[in-house]
Amino acid sequence: MKVIVDHLKEKFIAGLFVVIPVGITIFILTFLFNFADGILGSYLDTLFSLFIHHDLHIPGLGMITGAVVIYFAGIFATNVLGNQFLKLGDNLLERIPLVKSIYSSSKQLLKVFREGKTSYRRAVFVEWPRPGVRAIGFVTAEVVRDGVPLVVVYVPTMPNPTSGFALFFREDEVFDSGMTVEEAVKFVVSGGMVIS
Repeated sequence: MKVIVDHLKEKFIAGLFVVIPVGITIFILTFLFNFADGILGSYLDTLFSLFIHHDLHIPGLGMITGAVVIYFAGIFATNVLGNQFLKLGDNLLERIPLVKSIYSSSKQLLKVFREGKTSYRRAVFVEWPRPGVRAIGFVTAEVVRDGVPLVVVYVPTMPNPTSGFALFFREDEVFDSGMTVEEAVKFVVSGGMVIS
């Protein structure tokens, strides 16, 4: 009887390690699909109901329409006249107080992805949030403030590395982590479970 229970337990645990990552992946992809489809999908549903006088929902149509809109925006952005309009729009958006910070931040983030470069120079340990506790961080810049050279370290929250804290440290307060940037990102995203 114990052999059967051990066998069932072993296979069940092995199955969990197969099913859970697949399930999480499917869940995230479904969420992203529904989110992307829902941006334009609800407007398209309303438009169809006006023309055919019947409720109609075609899954994926909002996403396809969004892709077409993005494609035409790309065509518009790459011609001379469109480029001039975009510069005018940039200048306008960068003058509106709240919009300015969101718009410029999102443009900088996209620029990093477009250039294919990571803004993280190296993965380090810093004492944060209090002395004696070490947190993983990424050096993003080196600056001089009041004649003191400082290192800007981005300390991400787990498991979502897109949110975190940008902190200033002296170079002697920053310790080598012994990890590459890629290894440190895996460490953060896995919640500390993947340690290279």
